[in-house]
This record gives sequence, C-alpha cells and structure tokens, in this order.
Amino acid sequence: MKISFLCALSFLLITACETVPVTVPATLSPAEIIQRAQEATDRNRYRTALKYYQTLVDRNRTNIDLTCAGEYEIAFIHYKQKKYDLAREEFEELLEKYNTPDEELLPAQYKKLTNIVLAQITEKQKRKDFFGNTKK
Repeated sequence: MKISFLCALSFLLITACETVPVTVPATLSPAEIIQRAQEATDRNRYRTALKYYQTLVDRNRTNIDLTCAGEYEIAFIHYKQKKYDLAREEFEELLEKYNTPDEELLPAQYKKLTNIVLAQITEKQKRKDFFGNTKK
C-alpha cells in the first residue's frame, strides 16, 4: 500500500511540472523568451522550453539570427531527449538554409554546431546498430 502510494505521488510530482500549458506573453522580448527557454531547459522542462523556442521562431520569422537560434535549440532539445531521427531531420532542415547564396548572412555558429551534433547522432546510431539495438 505504501509503495503504490509513493509511486503515485512520485508520478504526480514528476508530471505536475510539465502539465501546465505555457502562455508566452506578447510583451516578452526575444532575449526574455530565450532566457525563459534556457531556464526551462536547465530544469529539464523540455516541453516548456520547446514552446518558448517555437514562439521565438514564430514571432521573428524575418530575423534570421533568431530563427536559426530557435530552430537549432529545438533540434538540440530533441537530441538531448534521444529523439535522434527527429533531431537529425530538424538539423538537416536548418543546414538547408546554409545551402543558398545568402549563407554569408546567416550566423555561422549554428552551421558549425549542427554539423558537430549530426556527427554525434551518426556515431550514437552506429553504436546502437553495432550492438544490435534498433534505431530510435
């Protein structure tokens, strides 16, 4: 009886932090949105962080620096969650932006970081394949 009560209580505590829907106030600046997203990520509140980063992208479509930052962070969260196929797809979509004549206008750090993480994903998936596990 005690064990099932403790399990139920633990489940509620773990899920309670992520069940509250996030509303991003329209008055937040991009810097404030990024700060809140980073704080959520630091606390492993990935759904909340994803909401903030997606809001950053949606509200700043004409600012390529902020768009690249948000898209990179979204893909990186999926990488941290070991959603490697999704992360790879998102990183590759981000890299497509760099395969245009406007590449020199884009923030170079996201191309470099994306290539590093893509190599890590490839290595992790190779290791899984080597040990006979299925890709995730």
